[in-house]
Formats: sequence, C-alpha cells, structure tokens
Amino acid sequence: MAKINVRSPFYVNLTATRLTSVDMELWVYTGTQTTDRNSGNGSFFQLTSTAVYTYASNTSNVTFEVSEIAKDFIQQNFTGDYYNNNVWIDYRTRNYIGGVAQSFTSWSSYRGFYGYGYFQDGANPSLELGWLQSNLIILKSPTEPLKIPVDTELVNNVSFYENGVLVYSHDVTSSVQSDQQIEYIQSDGSSFVDLESRVIADGGVYESSYCIDAFEGSANFDADTVYINSISGDVTVVKIKNIEECKYEPMKLTFENRFGALQDLWFFKRTNKTLSTKKEMFKRNISVNGAYNVSNHQAKVLTKNGSEKLSLNTGFYPEIYNDIFKEVQLSEDVWITINNQVLPINVESSGVEYKTQLNDKLINYTVDVSFAFDTINNIR
Repeated sequence: MAKINVRSPFYVNLTATRLTSVDMELWVYTGTQTTDRNSGNGSFFQLTSTAVYTYASNTSNVTFEVSEIAKDFIQQNFTGDYYNNNVWIDYRTRNYIGGVAQSFTSWSSYRGFYGYGYFQDGANPSLELGWLQSNLIILKSPTEPLKIPVDTELVNNVSFYENGVLVYSHDVTSSVQSDQQIEYIQSDGSSFVDLESRVIADGGVYESSYCIDAFEGSANFDADTVYINSISGDVTVVKIKNIEECKYEPMKLTFENRFGALQDLWFFKRTNKTLSTKKEMFKRNISVNGAYNVSNHQAKVLTKNGSEKLSLNTGFYPEIYNDIFKEVQLSEDVWITINNQVLPINVESSGVEYKTQLNDKLINYTVDVSFAFDTINNIR
C-alpha cells in the first residue's frame, strides 16, 4: 500500500468533462486498517470543491490536499521505546457531472507517515524505501544496541553479520495495525528468537534455569554489516562502526527523520552546558513607620526561571552524514538521553554548513540545542 508523508502536500486531482464539483469523504484513523475506520479511533471529514474549467482541454478539474488534515493526527511521543504513531488515510470521491451526482468511487487507502520529501522529489513524494534512513554507514556507541528501522510492508528480512559470519536473522512481516508499519530491529536480547522455541523446533528438550533466562534478557551481539532484504529482491547493505570514546561521555540524540522514523545520532566529543535566566522585577515599599531595614530588597524579583543549553560535538564523521545533519535541522521532534532519562530538546542552530573531506579533511559538527522546558518546574 502506498504511503503519504504528511509533512509534504499530497494532492488528489480529479479531471472530467462537464465536471461541476466533487465531494470527498476522508477518514484519518488508527488501529486496524479498514476495521477501525468508523470506530472511535478516527475522524471523518466531508470536503466539497467547485471544479475549475480549462478551455484548452475542454475539461474541468478539482484538487484536494489531504496532508494538512492528516498531519494533525500524528504525534510522536518518545520515551526510550522505539515505535511510531502512524495513521491510516482513506478517502473516496463523488463527481458531479453537469450538476448531477455520480456514484462514489471505491475507497483509496494510504499509510500516513510523519515524513517529508524535498523539492527535488516532486509532487506527492512517497519515499517507498524499505530502509528508513538516508545513511548507509552507522556510527554508534558500543554500549548501546543497534536500531534498524524498516518499512514492514517493503522488507521481509534483516540479517546481521560480524566478520562475514551470520549472527542473527530476523524475518519481517507486514501488519494491518497502524503502529506496526515501522519495525525497529535491535541488536539486543529483544531481537532474539527465544531459546526455548529454537530448542523445541530442533526436536530437543528445553530445561529452563535462572542463568538462561538472565542471559536471554540481557544478551547483545555485535555486527559490522546489516543486510536489509526487500520483498522486491533488492538488498540494502548498511555498515556499522562502533566508536570507542574514553575521555568524554557520548551523548545520544534521537530525532524523527525525513522518512518519519526515529533515528539515533551520537555525539562523541566535548559537551558544553550553559544556563540562562529570565526574571520579572518590581519595586516594593520597604518603609515601616518612616524607617526601613537596609537588608530588605527594594528592587525585588517577582518571578525567575532559567533554561539550559548544550553545545554538542560529534567527533570525526564520514561525509555521508551531511544528509543526516540536514534532517536534524529540519526535524520537528528531537530528544536527548541523559543518565538514562529521555528529555525533549529543540535544535538552536538555525543552519548547517555542509562539510566535505576535500575541503575540511576531518569532519566534526557542532550542534547547539536547548532543553524544551524551564529549569524550575512550573507546570500547573
């Protein structure tokens, strides 16, 4: 099923002779495809547009734009668990020919992703790719599991290799659930087919123990190459590089990329933290019976709060990551993980200078971010 990247316009154009107007019935919903269309998991819109006549072709046409409506129903809340709140977008239309209503068309169904296309991608960019990242090289901390986001409708298998040896193979299946259109295959215990199922499948007898259960829950495996096999037969090869950093504490930034998937970006070098404050002042009367205490504030702070910012440095990155830093700048939702706590941030840098190995030799990026909350809790 085709998809709509709702951060870019998606146009539905209808053309016919003697067309006077068109009705559109539009559903945006979550849950089970088709089944939950009329349930409480969605919203219904009825749109009507008058046709515009084109003299050269002697036809009239109507254009609807549905992304702007669907966009409001996708909200990403990242707390450390990798999943996406995608939606179903279904519509059907009814033409009025010479003012006479025709029958409704059958339903057209799409998957809604919080992605976008570039100008060069043309109108209605669908980005029908199984691998939901722009980079074919991943730099990561060796202490963190690898996350491989794939489109479950376009990919059927993901295989992990270390030094040419297969260490794990994961089969991907499509789903009629809106929140299972993207799967994040991880290089940790949650990715393994459980040991009991494998032993029984081989005709053996499984004996559980505390040690085996603990191992399965915490096991990690390394991989230097990942093969993403699409249902069309195409194979995408992704190289993995674990970066050891002993001087600074690496910082993990997670953002929603152009495909509508969550993606990690690591900053391995120095991080600077600053605090800026803002306040409201007033002058108060400190006089009592014609005298006053010189220790009292005449100019008094009414309210005061602060906001903290971070300046993050990547360390040396390959040139292919220029596209990733471009997507970070364009992302609306960004988080950072500090002390195992996921916190919302906003990218303060208003632009990015693309770097190349030819001009810059070793490529290091600095990104300034601010926490998306006040330092003092003032949520009421």
